[in-house]
Amino acid sequence: MAEVTDIPMENDVDVDVSEQEYDTDKIRLLPGSSDDGTASSFQIIDEDHTLGNALRYIIMKNPEVEFCGYSIPHPSENKLNVRIQTYGNITALEALHQGMDNLSELCTHIEETFTEKVEAGGYATTEP
Repeated sequence: MAEVTDIPMENDVDVDVSEQEYDTDKIRLLPGSSDDGTASSFQIIDEDHTLGNALRYIIMKNPEVEFCGYSIPHPSENKLNVRIQTYGNITALEALHQGMDNLSELCTHIEETFTEKVEAGGYATTEP
């Protein structure tokens, strides 16, 4: 079986990770990356379609990304494989970082908006 390499998230160039902590055991770089870094596959441990589809959608909204897809290698394993190919202006790792940051910001916005609306009241609840 091919060897899996951990991604040294803290030391990446051009990616600001100073405010965030990444679990380097959770994300791994899979074999088969291009030499220039524009095409890479990553494996995210203990995740499923919930994160996979949301992350794929957000990454594909980046105009620098040519392709992003994900798969669950086997239903009994909690592993999510993500493949990213870029046009060459950014690396696949940078696209992954941007996608995770953008998805995190989106979730924060949704949570804040929901909380504001609930606290403001003005809604009715119905009993089933």
